[in-house]
Amino acid sequence: GAGSGKTRTITYRVAWLLEHGVDPGNILLLTFTNKASKEMIHRVEGLLGRYPQGLWAGTFHSIANRILRTYGNRLGFDSNFSILDIDDAKELIRLCVKELKIDTKDRRFPSASVLLSTISYQRNKKCSMQALLESKHPKFLPMKGEIEQVAQEYAKQKEIQNSMDFDDLLLKPIELFKNHPERLAAYQHRFSHILIDEYQDTHKAQ
Repeated sequence: GAGSGKTRTITYRVAWLLEHGVDPGNILLLTFTNKASKEMIHRVEGLLGRYPQGLWAGTFHSIANRILRTYGNRLGFDSNFSILDIDDAKELIRLCVKELKIDTKDRRFPSASVLLSTISYQRNKKCSMQALLESKHPKFLPMKGEIEQVAQEYAKQKEIQNSMDFDDLLLKPIELFKNHPERLAAYQHRFSHILIDEYQDTHKAQ
């Protein structure tokens, strides 16, 4: 819980590892928020009197972004891919609905916000759209086919635009490691110590 000393424990652990000869390049330090990441790096610097060059530290999203900037081309993305924020993603969803010529006026078709959260939930939970709608949005079950079409078009448009959303940042490295096990092996070999702050806030993809 908050204030129980998780961050202090991890920063002292990093300092202890470095004092005992572990190469900073073999340590991966993961946090859940940018604020926590900056705080942890600041504390490590305070303990050591310097930043340990080679140490990888950041949020799940920033570390994933770092990996994808190097190897995203193996998944069909250029290294200069753009990252969609929530508003960008919603706008792209609206474009997809328009491109598919889905009639949203005669019935209550899900808003861009609901479509985005539904697609996100389904991707992260790896569940079927049928199961998701039954449990979360039963009123949209008759539109399941069209919602799935939107999800497919959304994925297609992101590739065309060379862009990723926040879910992609977490899910694409998993795809990379599954399709290119040599990359997984390289990172497994590199990071002998993986330290995670605020682990209680993470989900399966992270």
